[in-house]
Amino acid sequence: MNPRSLLFVLLTALLTPVHAAHDVVVYGETLAGISAAISAARLGKSVVLLSQTTHLGGVATAGLTATDMNRSAVIGGIAREFYGHIYDHYLQPSAWRGDDRTDFFERSKKRTYTGKNDALHMQWVYESRIAEKILADMLQRAGVTVIRRRLLAETADAVELKDGRIIALLTTTGERYAGLAFIDASYEGDLMARAGVSHFIGRESNAAFGETMNGIRPAGIVGAGERSIDPWVRPGDPTSGLLPFIDRALWGKPGDQDNRSQSYCYRVTLTNDPANRIPFTKPATYNPLWHEALVRSLQLKPDTPLQKIVSLTPMPNRKTDTNHLDFVGANTDYPTATHAERARLAQLHRDYALGMLWTLAHDPRVPAAIREELAPWGWPKDEFTDHGNFPHQLYVREARRMRGAFVMKEENLRRQARVDAGHPVGIGSYALDSHVVSTFVDTDGHVRFEGAHLVSQSIRPYGISYYALVPQKSECRNLLVPICLSATHVAYTSIRMEPVYMVLGQAAGAAAALAIDRRVAVQDISYPQLQAVLTAGGQDLTIPP
Repeated sequence: MNPRSLLFVLLTALLTPVHAAHDVVVYGETLAGISAAISAARLGKSVVLLSQTTHLGGVATAGLTATDMNRSAVIGGIAREFYGHIYDHYLQPSAWRGDDRTDFFERSKKRTYTGKNDALHMQWVYESRIAEKILADMLQRAGVTVIRRRLLAETADAVELKDGRIIALLTTTGERYAGLAFIDASYEGDLMARAGVSHFIGRESNAAFGETMNGIRPAGIVGAGERSIDPWVRPGDPTSGLLPFIDRALWGKPGDQDNRSQSYCYRVTLTNDPANRIPFTKPATYNPLWHEALVRSLQLKPDTPLQKIVSLTPMPNRKTDTNHLDFVGANTDYPTATHAERARLAQLHRDYALGMLWTLAHDPRVPAAIREELAPWGWPKDEFTDHGNFPHQLYVREARRMRGAFVMKEENLRRQARVDAGHPVGIGSYALDSHVVSTFVDTDGHVRFEGAHLVSQSIRPYGISYYALVPQKSECRNLLVPICLSATHVAYTSIRMEPVYMVLGQAAGAAAALAIDRRVAVQDISYPQLQAVLTAGGQDLTIPP
């Protein structure tokens, strides 16, 4: 080596802050990351959790508070503890301000699968700030070291590898975190990708895994019935160009592979409590063309109720989990973008959400019934106080997906093929649920949705294989990936629910601890031993009929 190069390497090593090595390094403050960290710590391992932000909980403490939990009985372990702590909090009369517990659950049960289960002592509707405090307390009691605002470096040496193992990761702050096992619990899968693990972005073709619902999927007309909205900026004038984020034509054949993912949004929290409400204001970045397709749709179908546009799901204390502020077509570059570019795209989605609510509340072309229904709502003064009362985490529904030792597929979810000879570490049960991916103009000039599906038929509780959480052994021997796990797009549209992430995180933490204790690769741990540890930790891996 050139003496100057050697000197540079030595100086870099001396100047790079090195933190005391931990047994397990968890990257990502999501529910999966928190559960993984607690799981490994309870098994006697020293654990550091690197939060990418100043917060904990990911989207589950950033507005997604109407938890997608259609089968609460299959959620156990640390996840059940978390939802149990929420239950205990809202048993206290002091937790209710201007609202009544009994009345709340009666009026909200149709929107949230009842929102609680008294027999299981669980509640899965809550306020973001309450959930974040509970998670912080759980981490503290487990003895997990939490370090906030740490992003993986974007340099070639961001992940240090040796003999098929990750030795350490480097952050953008120049710190080096060494460990014996690593868990990528981010929504984006950056650690996995930097470690050279195979992964996929977008949608596979149907042919790739013998599926029926993958790839490009043209859907219904944007409009009313067979009446499509006009796609041009100036109606009837193609020379004015298409409205933003509408494709001029389909970019491939139905069922073909592409690199697009289902749309993202912010799950905003609103309130109609006058004492706690901040009125909507017109955003400085307001772009009316972003919302023109929506306004034209409402002009074609003026009897559309507000709940068919955005869902205002009741939360405690006169708040909502507000969904479907989806910015269709704006997220294609997000999965592989730089940190700076992701911040720009997140701001773009924030601007869109603010603008969409402003449009629905104030545009005179929007039916009066919708404007009147939205009029009492605004931003809650007591949520996201460090972020302008707006959620701090974009809802990244899908980014990278690992190509690991086992791939979860549509046939596994439909139970046409059971999971990997009985190696489940979690149970999924949600419908196949993909939000709209794109909009395009078809050959008849109609604007159509593309990519959405919602199918619950033939989806019964199914096992999620442990081997979908680990890379191929030839690629990395000490990494587990509970969010960007190994699954096709179709399978992922069901697995991608926050309680399931938490269950899989617990399995990842337990597996990391076992691999360290046995001094083996994560692919080689004993499944019966892992099963025993998970069962002792409160998980029931018996798949219901």
